[in-house]
Amino acid sequence: MRVDIWSDVVCPFCYIGKKRLESAAAEAGVELEVHWHSFELDPDAPARQEISNSERLAQKYARTLAEVEEMQRNIAAMAQQEGIQFNWENANSGNTFNAHRIIHLAQSKGLGSEAEEAFFFSYMTQGLPIGERETLEDVASRIGLNPVEVDDLLDSDQYADFVKFDQEVARDQLKVTGVPFFVFDQRIALAGAQPKEVFLQVLEKAQEAPAADHAPQCADDACGLPEK
Repeated sequence: MRVDIWSDVVCPFCYIGKKRLESAAAEAGVELEVHWHSFELDPDAPARQEISNSERLAQKYARTLAEVEEMQRNIAAMAQQEGIQFNWENANSGNTFNAHRIIHLAQSKGLGSEAEEAFFFSYMTQGLPIGERETLEDVASRIGLNPVEVDDLLDSDQYADFVKFDQEVARDQLKVTGVPFFVFDQRIALAGAQPKEVFLQVLEKAQEAPAADHAPQCADDACGLPEK
């Protein structure tokens, strides 16, 4: 079954959603054909943040530091249930544009999901600065990408149009304001890192005859853009 997923590699809910979808598909015996799409939550971010991730989020969403830290602890507990170790105290959420370009390169070689997993792990568990070249090259090497191709990509604007196109489709056509955002069989949409039971229901629905209606687009448990 084809599943299109819009995500950002610094979104913990995207990692949680990925794990829940994979668990649901395994339980349902459904083989997934996943197509990853770019969605930058902070396109103006520097390569490396000079403040802590909690401070950054507090500024972005106009929350207190205590509120953000409590939220991070809750997300970490949720992630732990999916086998993810979210070391939020060490997270460094830099610019993800080049990470998305590398994911497109990886996807062209059938390694899109491997690239997403590696970037999620680097950010959430290892606490690596996701926007720095050393991290990008490390992740690319880890999944077996040719280092020469990776260097050529990072020294050029290769796949930049792919990233921009993904985001235009998300915002202009699908009206996406937060990720993860899933489209099953190119006709059923679901937003957020929903419980595995919801994914199971949507997988079952997607295997039925095509219909005009859509699954509910629940907006909970998603990383979103700040309100303007």
